[in-house]
Amino acid sequence: MLHILAVIALIIIGVLLFELIIFFHEGGHFLAAKKSGVQVNEFALGMGPKLFSFKKGETTYSLRLFPIGGYCAMEGEDEESENPRAFTNAKVWKRMIIIVAGAFMNIVLGLIMMFVIVVQNPSYSSTTIDSFPQNSFSANCGLQKGDTITKINDYSIWTAQDMSFAIATSKCKEVSGDMTVIYKQDCAIELCRLYLELQDSKKYDEKKLEGLLNILNEGVEKINNSESKSAAKSLMDDYYAKIEAATGVKDYKIPDIEVKKTRQRYQTNVEVLRDGKPVTLKNVQFYTYLESKDQEKPSVSIDFYVKPIEKNFGTVLQQTGAQTVAVARMVWSSLIGLAQGAFTFNDISGPVGAASAITQVASKGLENSFLEAFNNILYMMMLISVNLGIFNMLPFPALDGGRFLFLLIEAVFKKPIPRKVEQIVNGAGLAILLLFMAAITVKDIWVLLPFGK
Repeated sequence: MLHILAVIALIIIGVLLFELIIFFHEGGHFLAAKKSGVQVNEFALGMGPKLFSFKKGETTYSLRLFPIGGYCAMEGEDEESENPRAFTNAKVWKRMIIIVAGAFMNIVLGLIMMFVIVVQNPSYSSTTIDSFPQNSFSANCGLQKGDTITKINDYSIWTAQDMSFAIATSKCKEVSGDMTVIYKQDCAIELCRLYLELQDSKKYDEKKLEGLLNILNEGVEKINNSESKSAAKSLMDDYYAKIEAATGVKDYKIPDIEVKKTRQRYQTNVEVLRDGKPVTLKNVQFYTYLESKDQEKPSVSIDFYVKPIEKNFGTVLQQTGAQTVAVARMVWSSLIGLAQGAFTFNDISGPVGAASAITQVASKGLENSFLEAFNNILYMMMLISVNLGIFNMLPFPALDGGRFLFLLIEAVFKKPIPRKVEQIVNGAGLAILLLFMAAITVKDIWVLLPFGK
């Protein structure tokens, strides 16, 4: 019963947060219009039939049935008006501010949401490597403890979020299975596999496992620093025997390392600061794995630990700003990647896909606590808010960015674009956007169906 109530509460929170995004966006237009002396006829939250409304001054404030949008209806916004306070009769610089204000307020809301998330964290992640797990691939590809990562595949790294995005969007490549680094990875993985088997056997107490882990760590570090396959194999054999000897097992077989013709690896160039000097590392591989046997494309993860950043008033504010900027850069880079063909149609999600993703992260968080589920939803909404702010300012007809472009042309040439031309262009742009959204929605629904996966 409590679980059902928690789910219902999270759904309500999700809807309210989505409406908050709309409220900030349309509220930006509203406040800028009021400050610019433009008459606002209606400020509405939601779409469809009115649930209730009231009028204050010249403006009607309404709440509508479907929580899927909202609007700020200004006098003379889409038609000619002789009213001196009509949008179309305001000075061009005032109209430009009104148009930009919606996207600006979405970024402001993103900052507020990010602050709520950031302030809860006990510390923050830096971009300086602190250590490597035993099965790290990047440890034997040149990365070292103390390196501060500054670029991954020409993507500037300012925050840990930048690092995660750059690694997640790197390319999975077929590389030669005969490479020394891959052979070293396999040697290290064999030692890790042995330790995990001993750990899972439940035969050894914590003190014994700690001793085995120390042997494992020493062996893996030496393997990563070895210069040849034979040296790596010799080290693996030695430390395999040491681990077995530490458990008292005498009858064991050291496994061979299978050399395959090719391997799939997430591989990219990395630039770091090492002892204050820039160093470029070519073809750094990151931990590449299959989550299930049915998975066609491998997944990738960061295979090193970073140094923490201490939490204080200054770092809370710094991380709020830096992480919001990181999200904005991620959105912008994704849009560029989409235009360049780096992402396909299947990588795009609309409202249905976003709702599905929010449901998944909320369910995952709810397994631990209600607060974690709430924070997961809040992060998704922050992402949507920043995304809306950036996407809406693209210079495409029907978007605020398209309207801003028309106003910019008017400001430069001292002559407005004919209203008829603007209506036709915006109408065509709106039709394209609606068709695009319809196609994405059909794709998102298809993916959710059992036979669509």
